[in-house]
Amino acid sequence: MKATARLVVTRDPHGNSVVRVLRSQSPLTLVPHRRVGPVALVHLVSSVTAPLGGDSLSLTVEVGPGASLELRGVAATLLLPGSSGDASSSETRFLIEGSVHYLPEPTVVTSRARHTAVVEAELDGHAQLRTREVLVLGRTGEDPGSLTTSVRATRCGKPLLHQQLVVGDRELDASAAGLAGKRVIGTEVVLDGVTRPALGGEWWSAVPLAAGGSLVTALGDDVVTITRVLDAI
Repeated sequence: MKATARLVVTRDPHGNSVVRVLRSQSPLTLVPHRRVGPVALVHLVSSVTAPLGGDSLSLTVEVGPGASLELRGVAATLLLPGSSGDASSSETRFLIEGSVHYLPEPTVVTSRARHTAVVEAELDGHAQLRTREVLVLGRTGEDPGSLTTSVRATRCGKPLLHQQLVVGDRELDASAAGLAGKRVIGTEVVLDGVTRPALGGEWWSAVPLAAGGSLVTALGDDVVTITRVLDAI
């Protein structure tokens, strides 16, 4: 299955963030919950079981100057193998002149799944982006499949962040150089130009980025714990 979706939000003369373009293709279904107001709220709904092995999904989000968007998921994503044995892929691309909060629900890497997920963001000089990813390695009692995620962000063409994470190798994930045997990993990227100090605690760290913003990484045994850590930092 191949599917694409596009979302465009702009600011009107009254200061409202307005959904101008909303194009969905199953399983990428965009549902607006607040079309006007200071912040446009849109939910991303998986209208069928996806992604399966062989699927290719692509979402493009454009936010104009002065506009704000909150894009949320409504349920966990299950990465599942397909009958063909092929890998699946997803790409989310942001073109931001305003502000975006992208907060999807957790992603569960099920057994035998093979998936590549890419998030790309192009920001202008005053744009802001906050994006979160929570990964669960397998369902209860299940070894995970393999997943490669990457986040690439630029501001006015200059690099802000390029990070890649690969999970699914049992020995590496269990090692101190990997995930130390933790089943859940959460990351949150904040790109707002603000310089923050480096912070750390038990199984989490917040690292300032050279061009402003921060990268938070947390490891744990359950989603609730990881979500609380990310919310608190």
